Amino acid sequence: MQDIAEQLRAWHASGRSFAVATVVGVAGSAPRDPGAALAVDAAGEAVGSVSGGCVEGAVYELCRAALASGEPVLKRFGYNDEDAFAVGLTCGGVLDVFVQPVTPGTDPALDTGIAAIAAGTPVALARVIAGPGGLVGAALAVTADTRHGSLSPARPAAHRLTALERAITAEARAMLDAGRTGRVVLGLDGRPCGEREPATVREQGSVTVFVESCVPPPRMLVFGAIDFAAAVVRIGKFLGYHVTVCDARPVFATERRFAEADQVVVDWPHRYLDSQLALPDGAAAIDGRTVLCVLTHDAKFDIPLLERALRLPVGYVGAMGSRRTHHDRLARLREAGLTDAEIARLRSPIGLDLGARTPEETAVSVAAEIIAHRRGGGCRPLSSGSGPIHHDLARTDGPRPGSRGRTRPERAQVTTL
Repeated sequence: MQDIAEQLRAWHASGRSFAVATVVGVAGSAPRDPGAALAVDAAGEAVGSVSGGCVEGAVYELCRAALASGEPVLKRFGYNDEDAFAVGLTCGGVLDVFVQPVTPGTDPALDTGIAAIAAGTPVALARVIAGPGGLVGAALAVTADTRHGSLSPARPAAHRLTALERAITAEARAMLDAGRTGRVVLGLDGRPCGEREPATVREQGSVTVFVESCVPPPRMLVFGAIDFAAAVVRIGKFLGYHVTVCDARPVFATERRFAEADQVVVDWPHRYLDSQLALPDGAAAIDGRTVLCVLTHDAKFDIPLLERALRLPVGYVGAMGSRRTHHDRLARLREAGLTDAEIARLRSPIGLDLGARTPEETAVSVAAEIIAHRRGGGCRPLSSGSGPIHHDLARTDGPRPGSRGRTRPERAQVTTL
C-alpha cells in the first residue's frame, strides 16, 4: 500500500470511498510482493498494481464489486494448466489478493493507517483476511507505542482489549520493529495456530491476519566521495534506498557532485556511523535492512569504520579495493580485535564478478551482490539451472528477517473463468 499512499490520502481527505486490493500471499513466480496494492475509487479511477498486468482487469472488477456491496473478499489467482486463457498468472505463480472497501471516517484503524503511511510514519496495519464472518475486514493500526481501531467497532473505544486484540497488537508491533510484512494465524483466544486452510480457520475458530509493515525506505550509506560512488548512488536510488554519501574531504563531498543522493555529509566515516546509532527509530535509523558500501579503499578511513560496521546488525557491508588491499585490510581488522565470524560478514572486494570496469558497470556489480545477498540468489545465470527463480520463497514458510515477508498462502479459491 506504500506505493499508492499519496493517492489514497488524497481520496481519503476528499471523503471519497474506494476499495483497496492488497497482495496478501504469494507462491512460485508471482510478480509482486505482499503489500503491493491496487485501488479503485467510486468514480472508477484506478492506481497501483498487484500483478504487473496479469490479472489487473479481474482485480479491478473485484474492487468495483466490493465498493457496491461494502463487503471485503479474499481471492486467489493462479495459473490453470487446463485453460491457458483463464484469468491467472501466466508466469506460473499464485497470488492471494484481499479486497477491502474503505469509507473515510468509518474505521479508525484504516483512517489512521492511511494517514500514517502517507506521512512516512512507521505503522503496521493488521487486517483480518479470513475467519468468522463478523471479523473479516476488521483492522488495527499499530505503531511503536499506540494502537488504533478495534475488532468490534461497536464497542466503546475504552473497552478492555480482548486476548485476540492483544495478540494481534503484539505480533504487529514485533513485525513492525523488524520491518516485516506477512500473515499470522491466531486462535480466537490469541494463541498462535500456524498456517491453516480458510475453511479450517472458520471451523476451528481461528483468524488469519495480514500485517503490513510500512516503514521508511532502507538506508544505503556510501562512504567515499569518488566517481564510483556517484554511480552507486544512482543505482541505490533506483533500488529504493535512502542514500547518504559521507566523506571527510569537503572538496569532494558536495551536493553538486552527488545531486541524486538524499544526503551528503562531510565527516569522518566512523564518526558519522557512530552518530547514526544514537538516533531514535525512524527515517534515519540503522537496522537490518541497511547497506554500507565502503568505497574509500584508504586504511585510515576504512579500518575504524569497518571495525564498527562489522559488529552491527546491518544487512550488508561491502568494501572496495584490490586483492592486495583486501588482504591488508583483513590483517588490520584482526589486529583491531575483530573475530573471524565478524570479518566473514565483509564483502570484499565489493560486488560480483561481472568483468565490470566503468563506474556504472561497477555499480551494477555492487547492486547485484546486494540483491543476491538479500534474496539468497546463487549468482549464476538463470538459464543454467532448473529450480525456483525466487530463492527466498523456498527457504521458509514464514517471513525472513529483513525481507518484505513473503509467506506461503493458504489455499483460497483459485479464480478461473
